[in-house]
Amino acid sequence: MFLNLTGESRGIVTSLTLLSLESRRRSVIWTLFEFIPPAAASCTICKAKLSTKGGSTANLHRHLKSKHPTVQLEQVRQEPQPAPTVEDSSSTSTAPASTRTAVSTQGATDRPRARRAQATLTHFVSRPIDPMRQRAMDEVLAKMIALDLQPFSIVEDKGFRQYTKELNPNYVLPSRKTLSNSIIPELYRRTHEKVQERVDKAEAVCLTTDCWTSRTTTSFMSVTYHFISDFKNVSVLLDCFEMSDRHTADNLAEQLLRVAREWNIVHKVVACVSDNAANVVKAIQNTGWPHLFCFAHTLNLIVHSGIAAIKPTVDKVKAIVEYMHKSTVASEKLKATQNQLGLPELRLKQDFPTRWNSTYYMLERILQNREAVITTLALTNPRLATLSPEEWEEMQQACNVLKPFEEVTVEISASKVILLARGLQKIASSHQRAAGNLSEPVRKLVDNICSQMSHQFHKIESHVLLSEAAALDPRFKKKAFRQDEAADNVFHRLCNSAARMTFPNQQAEGEEEGAEAQEGSSTQESAVWKEFDEQVFGLVTSSCNPTADSVLEVRGFIEEPLVPRSSNPLTWWQSRRVVYPRLCEFMNRRLCIVATSVPSERVFSKTGQIVSERRSRLSSSKVHQLVFINANLHM
Repeated sequence: MFLNLTGESRGIVTSLTLLSLESRRRSVIWTLFEFIPPAAASCTICKAKLSTKGGSTANLHRHLKSKHPTVQLEQVRQEPQPAPTVEDSSSTSTAPASTRTAVSTQGATDRPRARRAQATLTHFVSRPIDPMRQRAMDEVLAKMIALDLQPFSIVEDKGFRQYTKELNPNYVLPSRKTLSNSIIPELYRRTHEKVQERVDKAEAVCLTTDCWTSRTTTSFMSVTYHFISDFKNVSVLLDCFEMSDRHTADNLAEQLLRVAREWNIVHKVVACVSDNAANVVKAIQNTGWPHLFCFAHTLNLIVHSGIAAIKPTVDKVKAIVEYMHKSTVASEKLKATQNQLGLPELRLKQDFPTRWNSTYYMLERILQNREAVITTLALTNPRLATLSPEEWEEMQQACNVLKPFEEVTVEISASKVILLARGLQKIASSHQRAAGNLSEPVRKLVDNICSQMSHQFHKIESHVLLSEAAALDPRFKKKAFRQDEAADNVFHRLCNSAARMTFPNQQAEGEEEGAEAQEGSSTQESAVWKEFDEQVFGLVTSSCNPTADSVLEVRGFIEEPLVPRSSNPLTWWQSRRVVYPRLCEFMNRRLCIVATSVPSERVFSKTGQIVSERRSRLSSSKVHQLVFINANLHM
């Protein structure tokens, strides 16, 4: 006997069949495969599609064994739970007959007797976690390890295992090997795909690069990528890889071009930022990309040349700070003295040779605790060379001179570099004019800084990238330049650059409008308008003049009032993109430029935490994956 099912009935049966198959996918194999209705599955590792007709997973196991033999499945263990306490049924049978009769009579008069629920299998054996849920929790675990810089061995730590068991007793932690060989690589692959989508949409990009050596004496090179998307600055990490070859200009250039080719951005790079190391500068020149010096690194060189003039005082401060850090007695005495004087408990700071501002922070901190330090040294180590009143005054004057440089490092951007450099020069010149109030070492400090800034910044207004970025910033425009001639030259270049901007979409729309106008005129020909149409036809079709349009846009942009310095220039451009389409297009090629290579240095700060004492045996490929996920997981 056959049933004649209508289309709607067949749809219901198909839905019920799929629902049945959905409920049957309990095998652990589904943690590595995605179900494709009605009877197929996709491998999450290689994206191969396999048949699961009849609900069988044999094809999936066969594929995993032949194509991915290193991937091991974690068996979902079922842990027994204590069975519910069941009352002894014999107690009822042994009760006195009179009591049973009384209870039965009372129950009959009040309400029906409730039936006791029968114990099911789930009271004795916990239900295994769903494979999809298992995979989702594994992914969250991998994200936690990458974001919080945790070692893979955390899954073997007793305390962490107890913690996860308390959260979800049915969840089975993956092994350290599975986490390293399967889950982390899969998360890296998906993150890489998301970053590639964003990178492909960018039209103009700025790169930063730097090199670093880890505690295991492994050399790494990083490349970061900066662009504007939807009028917002976006930064991603393209690569952080082991650099085993010598750091020659040719080898560095080869690696930079390799990264650019892998991401298909060779012709999108408008600038590459690095420190002033000769081999790195030469490498970027070999790639053919415009090079931009790191403004922060330049400031570091300038200030270090000035601090050399007060080196004897700085060395004394270093000795005091080292003593306070090494002696527990002195450290505790310093805290007690700070409490007695009503000062906050602050540890003295040490400086690092590669960062000038760390020297500034060291001097500033010891000045804040001057009385406490003097008292502590007098009680704990009188023989240690102390600072004279003149040297304390010298430190105070030096901090007053260096403070503006520290403030500048907080707000560096490409469009501000010219203004920041000129501002620092003006402040240093004012200290130089008031040299009579300064001690001799501080006067030398100011003279050295002024000399270095004159050498580094004397042609900064003629720098093509920095000057165009400043001119396109609606907060500065011509005010970024001291000389009108320099400003006129910049805006003349902007007119030429804007005229070369092309808009494929607008061009296609213009051709369509022209065709529609021509078609309309042919259908409405009139003897009255014939002579006029012939005269203006050439003018109408050639009304789009890129040079004239760019001149009008630049002129209108200059005449607009400046916006407040605290405002976001990209927000302003978003509101004017229709008014100045050509300038807005060129703006994306200049305001995407960063002024420092600090983004690459920050990558190494995270890398140093990953290659820690607990993780010193990590391979360079695993370090690359973890750093990449950590930097780009927000995408």
